[in-house]
Amino acid sequence: MVKKITLIIVILATQTLPVLISAVFADAPPEPGGGPGGGNGPVGGGSPVGSSLAILFCLGIAYGIKKVRNICKL
Repeated sequence: MVKKITLIIVILATQTLPVLISAVFADAPPEPGGGPGGGNGPVGGGSPVGSSLAILFCLGIAYGIKKVRNICKL
């Protein structure tokens, strides 16, 4: 019975502590800014999505080639 209670306490602690810690270290919300219409910046904030997709595709192709080579060796 003591083992079950200890297990329940450990499970509850491991599930709730990360939530409490993240609430302590969270940043304050940003100031509301700008007038109506926002601004003329790009929708994604100017993030370089194209180069990231190219890297992802290259890694996927390399992984696929590796898998095919491993199957063909059998």
